Amino acid sequence: MSEQRPGGTTPTDGNLGRDLAQGALGGGLLTAPMIGLMYLLDKMTGLPFVPFMLFDWITRVLPGGLVTFGIDSMIDVMNMLGMSVASSAKTAEQIVAILFFLLIGIVLGAVYFAVMRKLGVAPRPVVGVILGIGFGLPMIAVSLPMEQSGASPIFTIIGLGALFLVWGLAFIPVYRKLVYSGTDLEIEREIRWAQSINRRQFLVRLGASAATVTVVSAGLGTVLAQREQRLLEQATSGAGETVPRRPLPNDGDPVPPAPGTRPEYTAVEDHYKVFIRSSPTEIDINTWSLPITGLVAKPMVLSLDDIRNRYESRDQYVTLSCISGRIGTDLISTTWWTGVSLQKILADVQPQAEARYLIITSGDGFYETVSLDLIASDERIMLCYEWDGKPLPFDHGFPLRIWLPDRYGMKQPKWITSIEVTAEYVPGYWVERDWDEVARVKATSVIDTVAVHDLEVVDGQGYIPVGGIAFAGARGISRVEVRVDGGAWEEAKLRSPLSETTWVIWRYEWPFQQGEHTFEVRCAEAGGTPQIEENKGNRPDGASGIHRRKTKI
Repeated sequence: MSEQRPGGTTPTDGNLGRDLAQGALGGGLLTAPMIGLMYLLDKMTGLPFVPFMLFDWITRVLPGGLVTFGIDSMIDVMNMLGMSVASSAKTAEQIVAILFFLLIGIVLGAVYFAVMRKLGVAPRPVVGVILGIGFGLPMIAVSLPMEQSGASPIFTIIGLGALFLVWGLAFIPVYRKLVYSGTDLEIEREIRWAQSINRRQFLVRLGASAATVTVVSAGLGTVLAQREQRLLEQATSGAGETVPRRPLPNDGDPVPPAPGTRPEYTAVEDHYKVFIRSSPTEIDINTWSLPITGLVAKPMVLSLDDIRNRYESRDQYVTLSCISGRIGTDLISTTWWTGVSLQKILADVQPQAEARYLIITSGDGFYETVSLDLIASDERIMLCYEWDGKPLPFDHGFPLRIWLPDRYGMKQPKWITSIEVTAEYVPGYWVERDWDEVARVKATSVIDTVAVHDLEVVDGQGYIPVGGIAFAGARGISRVEVRVDGGAWEEAKLRSPLSETTWVIWRYEWPFQQGEHTFEVRCAEAGGTPQIEENKGNRPDGASGIHRRKTKI
């Protein structure tokens, strides 16, 4: 027997578990199309895409250890599934952001249904407005400081506010059909339209409508996003222009890479991407400039043309690696960098005697501190504006990024927007989150391939080429050794590196033996310092250990 409520309304019989389940279903079916519409409006009008804004905000405010735990867990899962971290990590992060936002909508739906059932009140529009405002206001508050499109705050408030109000109001007919029945004549007239179909039919129609709106809006948004990316690439990196392939410095080297070794030179489109936001920062070069201020005798504001034309350019083959990578990681790439020595620019601004550091700020909110002594000790430290002979891609730091030899990527800001010369040290973005202050690259070696299909017979003995990379920052590699099944370490042949700051390709001819085998590799730096063999995780200063590969032949 149901309980009579004031005002003549009566909730249907039921239990909390069913109400929560129905509310969760309704919340999911209403939040999914809102996400699709947000994505479409983001690409059409620049309205912030709230799932990304929320995720980016959370990663800023959570303790560094917790953020790192999340990143490490995601990488561990990808490694366990055999996925490429370099090519899939950012997509996985974006999926997590969307699913998290969807989960909030699902939870709110479940709570809404349970509370309405408990109170036994009629599901009037004012309740939907309250629900929409309750969800929307915090999301708008988070999105306003995080959005990068330059959209007017008023436009953002109105646009997002309307979406969340529609979302909240949509719960009213869903609740009426799935849960509520009453004797209030006004409510009965309002729900008469839905009485001709049962709950199952209603859910089918609601699900079909939600799926249609979600798929169509997300699809159109994807088309617009692809178009936007092509235009950005054309504007920032000269997409469509052909840059002749320059001969590599080690062309003709007598040690060829073993078949299956990763490319010695990484195509720009294959270079790994890591940045602190869910999507890359987009900077309008027409309004961008680089102010260099603080403890300097001659403050300057430089345009990109100033940097290109007023200073002699320098080029360098560079291997860059990510501190988040595990042993055997693919978060490492090699390409051709072009820029200007930071020493030259600092000579023009003339740092004062008490100056000790540069605080470099990026358009995505990243920041890092670089010692003036470090810059003075190495003229290779550059402000880079080209990769592979073309302007930096928009998703790799356009228009300007720094390169610091012998440091992990966490120390190297992209999308640079300002430089301040100071006397005081300020911990950088990741240093504040408990990563190593120096972040010096650790020597590492990786087995890329055991080329079982490239057996070569010499004097009756079969040999299988084994190959990979070794890297020790700017310190170089003097030796790589391979061990099979715990036997003796045997020296591999080294291919000449592209420069003193790139990885080395190595090759070892293994005397073939049928069966299952475990291959291991280790290296030594140019000065003879051996690679650290102790197994250690990447936090806080980079991973160490021996890379192993099992192969059945």
